[in-house]
Amino acid sequence: MTLIRVALIEDHDLTRVGLRTMLNFQAGVEVIGEAANGPDGLTLLMETQSDVALVDIDMPGLDGTEVTRRFKQWWSENHPEAAATKVLMLTMHDDEAAVLAAFGAGADSYCMKNVSTTHLLEAIKSTYHGNHWIDPSIARIILRHNTQVQAAQETTVAAGLSSRAIAVDEEYASVIASAPLTSRELDVLKLIVEGCTNAEIAAQCYITVGTVKTHVRNILNKLCADDRTQAAVRALRGGLVS
Repeated sequence: MTLIRVALIEDHDLTRVGLRTMLNFQAGVEVIGEAANGPDGLTLLMETQSDVALVDIDMPGLDGTEVTRRFKQWWSENHPEAAATKVLMLTMHDDEAAVLAAFGAGADSYCMKNVSTTHLLEAIKSTYHGNHWIDPSIARIILRHNTQVQAAQETTVAAGLSSRAIAVDEEYASVIASAPLTSRELDVLKLIVEGCTNAEIAAQCYITVGTVKTHVRNILNKLCADDRTQAAVRALRGGLVS
């Protein structure tokens, strides 16, 4: 049986202890570390090799969104060829701004704290296997946001892809909603749409070509695209870039 190594980052002591106790009683899951605040949580993620991190979004000082952003950025710069710890964000609130900020920072999944044990384990396992587990109430927020973006934008194909206007396609928007791109991946995607090479993207983003390749691979996977051109077209049709 595959053992999923979990890190806990939660500032509420009783919640953290409860999660640790519950998870340690589950077959195939092992809590390998925990932290009670954002800075310690960031250090934990950098120093351990957890598969999935449960991160509380509402922590004072350095919240879960910022912990996720800093960790994902640090990982992409230091381990561009390796898969980073998956982040499952935990929250008591379904605030739209917080949800969108978390996914923009690189969160892989999003779960309400009042979820059942069965569903939390499902979320952990799904996230571990590379899927994006999104609480139903959170999914509605993301889809509503994409609908608003679609209504506000009239997208066009740029940089030699085509000068023909492309209408926003709901199917592509749904794909994007299920696998949101990080802010860095969005930067890279916009440059792909502009026709930039990996070297040009690296120069403009001040990162290595190896890191660019990692971002491109992640973008293709999230958009279910076979190549850069297809990714650009899907992003445009989904209203992700204009």
